Amino acid sequence: MNRPQLQKPASGWQTMRRVGPYLWPPGQTWIKRRVVLAMAFLLLSKLISVTTPYLYKLAVDALGGAEPTPVMMMLLTAVGLTVAYGVARLGVVLFAEMRDAVFVRVGQRALRRLALETFTHIHRLSLRYHITRKTGGLSRIIERGVKGVDFLLRFMLFSIGPLVLELTMVAIIFAGLFGWLYSVVVVVTIVLYVTFTFRITEWRVKIRREMNDQDTDANQKAIDSLLNFETVKYFGAEAREAARYDLAMQRYEVAAVKTGLSLSFLNIGQSVIITSGLVAVMVMAAMGVQAGVLTVGDFVMVNAYMIQITLPLGFLGTVYREIRQALVDMGEMFGLLGQPAEVVDRPGAQALALRGAAVTFRDVHFAYEPDRQILKGITLHVRAGERVALVGPSGSGKSTIGRLLFRFYDVTAGAVEIDGQDIRDVTQDSLHGAIGVVPQDTVLFNDTIRYNIAYGREGATQHEIEAAAKAARIHDFILRLPEGYDTTVGERGLKLSGGEKQRVGIARTLLKDPAILLLDEATSALDSQTEADIQDSLRDMGQGRTVITIAHRLSTIADADRIVVLEDGRIIEEGTHDMLIARNGRYAAMWARQSQDEAVAA
Repeated sequence: MNRPQLQKPASGWQTMRRVGPYLWPPGQTWIKRRVVLAMAFLLLSKLISVTTPYLYKLAVDALGGAEPTPVMMMLLTAVGLTVAYGVARLGVVLFAEMRDAVFVRVGQRALRRLALETFTHIHRLSLRYHITRKTGGLSRIIERGVKGVDFLLRFMLFSIGPLVLELTMVAIIFAGLFGWLYSVVVVVTIVLYVTFTFRITEWRVKIRREMNDQDTDANQKAIDSLLNFETVKYFGAEAREAARYDLAMQRYEVAAVKTGLSLSFLNIGQSVIITSGLVAVMVMAAMGVQAGVLTVGDFVMVNAYMIQITLPLGFLGTVYREIRQALVDMGEMFGLLGQPAEVVDRPGAQALALRGAAVTFRDVHFAYEPDRQILKGITLHVRAGERVALVGPSGSGKSTIGRLLFRFYDVTAGAVEIDGQDIRDVTQDSLHGAIGVVPQDTVLFNDTIRYNIAYGREGATQHEIEAAAKAARIHDFILRLPEGYDTTVGERGLKLSGGEKQRVGIARTLLKDPAILLLDEATSALDSQTEADIQDSLRDMGQGRTVITIAHRLSTIADADRIVVLEDGRIIEEGTHDMLIARNGRYAAMWARQSQDEAVAA
């Protein structure tokens, strides 16, 4: 059996390419218009931004009595220039905010589509994948991935891109107004700054990762100790736990000190580089003023440009580190999206056509792992409306048969059929709609009892919900609750007892009204009295349906139409309870042992 390979996280460039279609989706012109408009506002903002220092220069020259230029003559006075300078600064902010306002819907729509696509894909993945992954880990992948996309959109489009554009414009202005030497100094300064920042940030990322690992370790030790509070007390291990926690915190302290020192080194290095470049350009401008080549306004303009480009550079290290992390998080999410679903509908699959709901297993072989065969040639026919019980020791393949019927997995060899149709040839939706499952431990949503019962069939009315609850013999119990059907059951239904949860699960399945009923050890975790009560509900529930019961307690299935005994993945006996007892084989031995154990327990 071929197992699906876990998909590696997408690389940085793959991730960038995957995001592109969400910003420029085919057929959605309104999104494209908004992107173009946002980019136009961005360009306007930067054009005004690079002209602002020039207006500042003109105002200074006007106040200093410098020779008027045509622009100065047009604006007439230094006051007018100052007002123009203020309007330009306001324009920078105004167009930047308009850019954000136009783009925000595009960004949020992209995040929503990505989150929905990932969430939907996770539900399509096989049970095999889910039992090997932590649910919390999957939710964190979605959460971090979506946040990563949000960060990347905001900083790559509106921080890094505009910064590069502005630096290019400033270099061109310097070359045009003051000469190429100014541009060379600015470009060299920026290249040195960026190179130093990126290399030191890479080094700091490793140190930071070590610090985070130590922090996680210390936190896990603290939580583990507190969760086992009673055990710690029983063994008088408070001092031992404190020493263990302190050792973890000591390692965190060492890593945190390295992180702090590396940050100081980064800040000092950045300041040295940027200040050196600033001083070099300012000295060149001062010499130009002294030589009469430049005005005082030129000197002020050079200073304004240098300050204008150094402010965003100061955040470059942080932005670079966050972008790297965002790419990693997005890579995990896109890697998850690239994970193939193991069980998929075949092309042209038709809906299951029920004609009585007979179930047939034809020489079924199955293995979770290639070297561990679970089912070894199972052939079983369950007639429409028949009640068949599957019994046998743990590991004999009982629950596996149920999972194959529901098509959580596909058989390695052979076929599973319903009314003569191979379940691999029908749609999964129609197959799942025909089968109702009551598991050993019913898990409920952290919502109301009404919601949990209504989950059995979308759009069910209150009357139908109550009818299902009455059939499951839990309606009267619900009415005795202060909030009735609006009672919240808690996470995984923990506010209800085991028997109450099972009855809600039965009501939910009854509301679904399936043609085939699969009872997977539905009462084995309950006490004897509760089990007996629920058995009555299950017996009523099975009327008119094809029922397959996976049982541990043999007393619960003694009245089945047929009992099938499994051992080591094979059928070794089948017949009614009386027939199997008379045969005095494996089932009779199991019955005798359980009867003896129950007598001793009584």
